[in-house]
Amino acid sequence: MKLLRVGTAGSERPALLDAEGILRDLSGVVPDIDGALLADDAALGRVRAAAESGELPVLDADGLRVGPPLARIGKIVCIGLNYHDHARETGAEPPAEPVIFFKAADTVVGPDDTVLVPRGSLKTDWEVELAVVIGRTARYLESHEEALARVAGYAVAHDVSEREFQIERGGTWDKGKNCETFNPLGPWLVTADEVSDPQDLPLKLWVNGELKQDGTTAEQIFSVAEVVRYVSQFMTLYPGDVINTGTPAGVALGQPEPKPYLRAGDVVELEIGGLGRQRQEFKPA
Repeated sequence: MKLLRVGTAGSERPALLDAEGILRDLSGVVPDIDGALLADDAALGRVRAAAESGELPVLDADGLRVGPPLARIGKIVCIGLNYHDHARETGAEPPAEPVIFFKAADTVVGPDDTVLVPRGSLKTDWEVELAVVIGRTARYLESHEEALARVAGYAVAHDVSEREFQIERGGTWDKGKNCETFNPLGPWLVTADEVSDPQDLPLKLWVNGELKQDGTTAEQIFSVAEVVRYVSQFMTLYPGDVINTGTPAGVALGQPEPKPYLRAGDVVELEIGGLGRQRQEFKPA
């Protein structure tokens, strides 16, 4: 299923995109799309049955804002330097173990919402990423099979980053990752049964119409299954948690000087095969 949330910010309602690409209202079936729904097999069964019935009310998509496809996100765990080609372009050694950092849930906005360039920023960068949404509690997992069984679905994430804040201002990466609006998510949460192989997904990103990133999850150093398994050794993952799994080559940081960092007025578009497309205009904070 392709689950999404539509409406004004803070007042989104649940919806789904059916097999014919028609937007359908789910608000009469479930109150929202969140961790509680993803962990409830009976509720998900009702959603599937409603989708298959073809009787859900049709929503007019014209002019309707698409919000983040997941409400009440618990935590966003991010994996850095997780693509061989991205490590090469930045001159970094491939990590021996996954690099973990966090983004606050309040950085999440809709897939087409405005993204704000932080005040004083000279190095705002783009990163298309596969987001993994957890649907079952995961702690101390032992196998990749166990890990994938905890995944509810997948989404497109834009891990917007400010490289000066991240790298040059001391401390950890968090200062360059947690600026407001720095995690557009969606448009859809695509349930795991519709993604046959998370290691065979094409990712692309354009800046002002110019293709900048053109990669595949096959280049990941640590697979989706290994990332979920690994993270569960250090923290408990709960339904409604999100893992951003890293970005392929093509970011501004990895390009020759003068590096083409983002400025107010730029437009970024990104997509992952089967998971949908985003478009953001960048404006000053």
